[in-house]
Amino acid sequence: MSEEETLILESVDQFLERDVRPHVRALEAADEYPQAIADRMAEMGLFGATISAEYGGLGLSAQTYSKIVERVSAVWMSVSGIFNSHLIMCAAVERFGSDEMKATYLPKFASGEMRGGIALTEPDCGTDLQAVRTKAELDGNVYVVDGAKMWCTNAVKGNVLAVLAKTDMEADGPRHKGMSLLLVEKEMGYKASKLKKLGYRGVDTGEVQFDKVRVPVANLIGAEEGKGLNQILAGLELGRINVAARGVGVARACLEESVAYAQTRKTFGKPIAEHQTIQIKLADMATKVEAARLLTEQAAAAYDRGERCDMEAGMAKLAATEAALENATEAMRIHGAYGYSPEYNIERYYRDAPLLCIGEGTNELQRLIIAKQLVERNPV
Repeated sequence: MSEEETLILESVDQFLERDVRPHVRALEAADEYPQAIADRMAEMGLFGATISAEYGGLGLSAQTYSKIVERVSAVWMSVSGIFNSHLIMCAAVERFGSDEMKATYLPKFASGEMRGGIALTEPDCGTDLQAVRTKAELDGNVYVVDGAKMWCTNAVKGNVLAVLAKTDMEADGPRHKGMSLLLVEKEMGYKASKLKKLGYRGVDTGEVQFDKVRVPVANLIGAEEGKGLNQILAGLELGRINVAARGVGVARACLEESVAYAQTRKTFGKPIAEHQTIQIKLADMATKVEAARLLTEQAAAAYDRGERCDMEAGMAKLAATEAALENATEAMRIHGAYGYSPEYNIERYYRDAPLLCIGEGTNELQRLIIAKQLVERNPV
């Protein structure tokens, strides 16, 4: 690691130990938004982690960013979600927005003055984004947006969303040709309400309603309509690297706590770490963590080189999130009844991990992306 990267990661570690770890259980149990933690992250510049320095961001590489996410997720996965969705939105604006849009919004995004996310999923539309029904009809120099979105991170506490909507109801050919991405501020009129979840608590995952919300034409991301799906899919490469890094963090936390517990818990006169059954579990857990980390680093490196990396990001997301789910299950078994108690962190990992296999594209979808790219990259 470079000296700069080392200093950044040390700063993140100090923040996590001082400002996050002592408060996790109370905030998570109450499902309370960690406002003080989010504000501290803004002070540290994490809302601008991957935004270019010219707009006030830290300009970090995806490789450094993924290491930050791993560290955060190993302490409390929910915190990583607060800036992940935000940075996917930022990436779409920086890649495809007009110079005026970038100059107006990116400095505010980088400072955390404006915090937001992406509004893609709908009540009847998840993985199949081409089925979105939210529409944005042109009325003079504004779009009138109507529809509903689900599972939008930062919808309640944030104040801006990148919204995928149909702008051309009569588009011929592929359905995505009529879809566009709009930057919609909360003050323009959308309503958001918090959704309850099994895990991933604290972070404000919301349902969003658009009822004739008027959005200036200037808030169309990109120079023309009909490019929205491709724009957001490009951003999801970074999102999937983030989710992979989250998986590494959760899987590592499960491993570390299981190794420690196995050396103190005794059965049949010796620590359970000396029983072969437990040793086999620990060995498999450790191997999964390292394999997931390497795949995540490989995907982040490809992203930093500017290469197409949907296959690499898909592999990393698939392996790391499955590792998190499997390690959480094994950690529960190693801890026994104590793993089922909220006095330990294991039950939280056990509730958080399944989300990783669903979010940013299900793992079933990742397998299809990987297979398709394998065939395209290796023609006979």
